[in-house]
Amino acid sequence: MSYRNDPYDPKEATLLDPASLDAAVTAAEKAFAAAERADELAAARVAHLGDRAPVLLARREIGSLPPAAKSDAGKRVNAARTAIQAAYDARHAAIEAAERQRVLDEETVDVTLPTDRAPLGARHPLPVLIERICDLFVSMGYEVVDGPEAESSWFNFDALNIGPDNPVRGEMDTFYTETPGLVLRTHTSPGQVRTMLDRQPPIAIICPGRVYRTDELDATHTPVFHQVEGLVVAEGITMAHLRGTLDHFAGAVFGPDAKTRFRPHYFPFTEPSAEYDIWFPEHRDGPQWVEWGGCGMVNPRVLTACGIDPQRYSGFAFGMGIDRSLMFRYGVSDMHDIVEGDVRFSRAYGMEV
Repeated sequence: MSYRNDPYDPKEATLLDPASLDAAVTAAEKAFAAAERADELAAARVAHLGDRAPVLLARREIGSLPPAAKSDAGKRVNAARTAIQAAYDARHAAIEAAERQRVLDEETVDVTLPTDRAPLGARHPLPVLIERICDLFVSMGYEVVDGPEAESSWFNFDALNIGPDNPVRGEMDTFYTETPGLVLRTHTSPGQVRTMLDRQPPIAIICPGRVYRTDELDATHTPVFHQVEGLVVAEGITMAHLRGTLDHFAGAVFGPDAKTRFRPHYFPFTEPSAEYDIWFPEHRDGPQWVEWGGCGMVNPRVLTACGIDPQRYSGFAFGMGIDRSLMFRYGVSDMHDIVEGDVRFSRAYGMEV
């Protein structure tokens, strides 16, 4: 359409009408305000600022106006487009700010909290069981003592009435050091000897600790294991005191329903002597009696060697393998699990710290 020969009389296309431009601005502002996400805002931008948006279509109609009307129409279209762009920019900034805040809220890291990147370790059940045994006997009035692991043959053998011809003194059972007469202790009984040499009765002690035997490591044996040995020396001590003590000990370790029995045996350092058995209903080979340790009345020769009058005093002694007690207590079938140091073994028995 040409207005070249017409007098100036503003002829505005419908899209250039001020009311239409105001409506386009209002519609764009509402659409932008309704957008909650960036993709929704992008779709609204195409509708109100894209090539087919009303304000862009209105700009194309400016050419249909007479020259005198084009300037005012262009100003109105530019003002409308500027208003729509400003509404879009404001909403875009608000959505970006909200997204950043959402990320901060969801992915925030409190650097004051303790880290859990490093997995927790676990206490091995052996020292835990040793502590429990010590606590039990301390509550009964016993004292906990220990001695050196590299021990004199006199303390390890002679003072305990183990003669020079006894097979346990051979290298098939005992680790000897390069120092003559010095061995790795085969039991914790030397601690009892040292105590009896150091003091007079009454004596009530336990000696927990690591001991050594020349065994190969297999499912039920290890060359390094742990024992707890007890000693009571006083006037009037009998086997009844020993039986009562061990039954109480067994009940504390294996539960109040633990069944026990004595079987006659021979040990050079006790007389009479017995092996002490525990009824083990969950043994891998079926319910049966299992040897737990040795015990008996202290041999008068041992008391004499330690300077204690056997005519006046008597005593009892006992010894158990703590590793074996652990196996019974938790149903461990292979000694490798105890000695190999896998933290999963400790965690399996609730020993996490």
